[in-house]
Amino acid sequence: MPLPPLLQKRAHALQRQLLSASLLQELEIFLKRQGTQKAEKRRPSFTNEENILSFDQNESLHLEEKFRLDDLYALEEVFARHSVLAEEVQDAERPQKPPFAKKLKPKKTARREGNLTLREFQNVLSHLFGSEYLDENMELLFNKVDTSCDGFVDWSEFCTYMLLQYKERDYVITRKMTFLGSPVMRLCTRNKQEPTSRMLAISSPPPLWFISVSKGGVLTTWNTALNPQKSYEITFDSKETQSGKRRFKYWTTDAVYLPNVHKIAMATTCRDIHFFDVSTMNMFEEFHLFALNHVPTCFYYWYNVKAPGDRSLLLWGDDSGGVNLLWLLKPNSGVFEKPFTRQPGPHRIYMQELREHSSLLAYQAMLNIHPEAITKLMFIPEQELIVSSSGSSTTSVVIMDIHQKGKVYTWNISKGVRCFDYSKSMNLLVTGGLDHKVRLWNQYVPSRPVAVLSEHTMAVLDVVIYEPLRQIFSYSKDSVLKVWDISSHSCLQTLVLKFPCVQPGRIHEQGNFSFLLASQNPRHLLVSYSDYIGMLRLARADRGEDALVTHDAPLSGVLYNSFFHQVVTASEDSTVVVWDVETGTKSLLLNNVHGSEEITCVAFDRSQRKLITGARNGGLKIWNIQNGHNLHRLQPVDEAEVTCVLPLGDQRLLSVGWNRKIILYDTTNTENMYVTANASWKGGHQHKEDILTADFCPSLGLLVTASFDGEIIVWNTETQRVYVYLRERPRHHPPVDKVLFLQQRSSLKESAILVSSEAGVLRWWGIFTHHKEFGCFYAPGKPDESVFGLACNESSSVLVSGDTSGFIHAWDVSRYALQATDKEERPPLLFSWKAHAGAVVSMDCLLFDSKHFVTSGSSDRTARLWTMDGKCVGTFGQSKNWNLRDPATYQHGTTPDSERWNPTEMGRHGVEGMEGREGEEGMESREGEKGMESRGGEESMESRGGEEGMESRGGEEDMQSRGGEEGMESRGGEEETPAAPSGEGEGRAELGSNVTAVISQESGAGPRRPGILGRSVQEELTKISTTKKDRRRLAPDIDVNKCHRFGQLCSPFQALAMPDMEEFALPGNLPVWRRGVGSGVEGTNSETRERKPS
Repeated sequence: MPLPPLLQKRAHALQRQLLSASLLQELEIFLKRQGTQKAEKRRPSFTNEENILSFDQNESLHLEEKFRLDDLYALEEVFARHSVLAEEVQDAERPQKPPFAKKLKPKKTARREGNLTLREFQNVLSHLFGSEYLDENMELLFNKVDTSCDGFVDWSEFCTYMLLQYKERDYVITRKMTFLGSPVMRLCTRNKQEPTSRMLAISSPPPLWFISVSKGGVLTTWNTALNPQKSYEITFDSKETQSGKRRFKYWTTDAVYLPNVHKIAMATTCRDIHFFDVSTMNMFEEFHLFALNHVPTCFYYWYNVKAPGDRSLLLWGDDSGGVNLLWLLKPNSGVFEKPFTRQPGPHRIYMQELREHSSLLAYQAMLNIHPEAITKLMFIPEQELIVSSSGSSTTSVVIMDIHQKGKVYTWNISKGVRCFDYSKSMNLLVTGGLDHKVRLWNQYVPSRPVAVLSEHTMAVLDVVIYEPLRQIFSYSKDSVLKVWDISSHSCLQTLVLKFPCVQPGRIHEQGNFSFLLASQNPRHLLVSYSDYIGMLRLARADRGEDALVTHDAPLSGVLYNSFFHQVVTASEDSTVVVWDVETGTKSLLLNNVHGSEEITCVAFDRSQRKLITGARNGGLKIWNIQNGHNLHRLQPVDEAEVTCVLPLGDQRLLSVGWNRKIILYDTTNTENMYVTANASWKGGHQHKEDILTADFCPSLGLLVTASFDGEIIVWNTETQRVYVYLRERPRHHPPVDKVLFLQQRSSLKESAILVSSEAGVLRWWGIFTHHKEFGCFYAPGKPDESVFGLACNESSSVLVSGDTSGFIHAWDVSRYALQATDKEERPPLLFSWKAHAGAVVSMDCLLFDSKHFVTSGSSDRTARLWTMDGKCVGTFGQSKNWNLRDPATYQHGTTPDSERWNPTEMGRHGVEGMEGREGEEGMESREGEKGMESRGGEESMESRGGEEGMESRGGEEDMQSRGGEEGMESRGGEEETPAAPSGEGEGRAELGSNVTAVISQESGAGPRRPGILGRSVQEELTKISTTKKDRRRLAPDIDVNKCHRFGQLCSPFQALAMPDMEEFALPGNLPVWRRGVGSGVEGTNSETRERKPS
């Protein structure tokens, strides 16, 4: 039974109130985690003139990062008190609408209380922040929050957006891979059920190996796979055993590795230290230092890595709170004096006789540093400081001069300190103890911690700083390992190490030192729990920018959103990422956009609030670019790849692809998740081959489509009829890779307003003139390349092209192709640079802060941002952010693919490129191959297979004739490729020889060379081509009989319909040559014919 309207209204209000409360509570957690409430980091107030004048306008102003909890509480109160009547009065007094109202056309719906307009939103934020410089950013934030696109925002929308931003930022931080693979766990059976006290990494002799020291005094060696090798157990003194004296059980307290002398030192509760030789894996005890004054509790060893022969220092803390220093004066000569003796076993050294070894060592004792036993020690050689910790709450940590002359820094921490670590480069001290908290300190400020990390539920046993990733590892008694980010003081990862011995409600005895951070490559983190050892492999943090990638798969599209100032990148692994163009930070990540299908095209709607994605299986989806919600799913017409999608109006869009059709969609009804397709294009489906590209000119209402066979058709979108054929069903023409309308030239009826890319040649077309082709030129600087990326600036004066060799060229086209001419001229080249290691597949031009930039995406899995003169701003996904307003933060030309050409030398490169293609452009079989490459390289395997089959059947298609050595043909009229101008003979001859060598190698004289993208990519392309073959066979409208079996153009349909081998019978009455008779060939007639000289 439904509730009465009044109760329904109250229930909805209560539901919104509870939702807002929960959202605000989550926001509080994120704000506290990021430390935005710290007093030392509070932003300056803008209430006085001095702060306003000193405000840095070039600072990155993202309002999402400026909010504090106080601001959120104030905003919540404003939304709660908002009245619709008061807003209506303001609307009556306001003379004009918001600047975005005309563009977005908000719905004329009645407002509810708590909905703010743009003007009200700006007034509230101006009152909070007090700065007039933030008006632009306030409007941008309003547009981002207004996900419903109705021109209003409420408190729930605001909290949802802010929470998504914080979660996305938190995910970006946690996405840093700290651990690789699963942890490896081993049971140390030789410990005799005793816990492991210490683990050591031995680097000599190589390879790296480990030693575990149990509490009972058993030393076990392990290889890098954490498999046990050998073990050694300390034996009792034989004299005491023979005399019958009772020997109390001793425990091992700590052990340390001495790399420059190839020894380890192990301390026990018997007040002695055992020294083992580990120069080989067959370790043995060499010295035994006994009768110490106190029980050693912890070790630390330091030596000069650059000069191992210099004096070294062995420190140990004892149970009385003292620090002992043993200087090894001549490490190369040994640790102790060793007299010759025939007695087996270690050489015993009495502590009181240590002065007899003064030539090799020196001893120093620092007494009563702590009132309790020392838990850990560290030596800082740069300042000659000693850091020690204890369980005392009065002297928890002490930093003092080794000569006891400087200032002593003392930390007073409740329940003392169990463990600590120190980083000199970051000036950071990290402590952990029995109070379950991890604290971060400044070395010189013991009174106040920088941060307190309190997510452990039991005592912290060990902490370590991992400097490469700027992270902290902490380990508690309940076998919980946490990873902390130093900059944000947030917990990035929590690992519950489920050792087999872990039982609920029972805590096993553990050793004193549970961590071992092996800094040798590959880096490992070893963790011990009772008599178990776990090993985790750490991610490589020293990876350079040359290994940096934006996506994990090749990119398929790059777009710039001028409304939100964001860049959207899409990749073939069905992933879409939204980036902030001003800083390069990641704003949104969408995974599995189309499941396992590849994304083939992306586009924005007219409002630029929604993103449209197309897939290889024909699927289309519409997304909200701010929150990642899937708004619509569009009905696929055929299981054929969508190559282009274009918005026609506010709620209308069209798609083209391999189905050779123009499909319309109408998304006016926002409530419908599934949108049906409208395939009734009035002009019919004129293309006979796959439509590869399309573009739309809104000012003219014209649509241009281009297909695989080179046909280019211009349509009137109002009548849906053909307006003009720029090239109608040409014969033997390369595919059209890209078409682009020059939008600002649409009013120039007598000039070229359309550019097409065909096998690297850019052709300029006029639509309203009798002579359609206005000019053409070969754009790439190298032969046999194609242009997949085309973009122009807002004034259409600069054209930017990206080719398959990874180069980007910027052309001055302000005066190019304004009049029809038969001359084959090139426009002035402004800049040219090597942008990527792979092919440039997509590009876009953008204007930010009155400066022009270029963004590019490549098959090498990177997307980069460039200035118009070729300086690299950065790679999307890099760890260091840039500020687009500050050129000092740009990466400039330090990309791994950085290679620049002088525009004055481009003429020679273009000449060589044309020379290399001169003999091939006339041959249609070569063009067929070019056509297959121009489809993203995915059809290359099919085209080559088709060519090889044709080559095996007839000698007409010989590769030598395709190389231009014989049988040359040339086209005439508008389809003729522009001839290259004459250039320098020497460079031309060199390039010609190289091209010939490549062609001869591909002709089957030897093994085929791997493609430019590498063997793995070629194997992937082979799989894709196989899938395409299966889909082609499913197409019902293919007439195989119409395919020319031995024509000079090899299309995908012909290649698929062509059998590998076909047998046919010859007539029996054919005459046989004498040579054939000698070879065993017989005919029905007995006569043979002699070859007559001609």
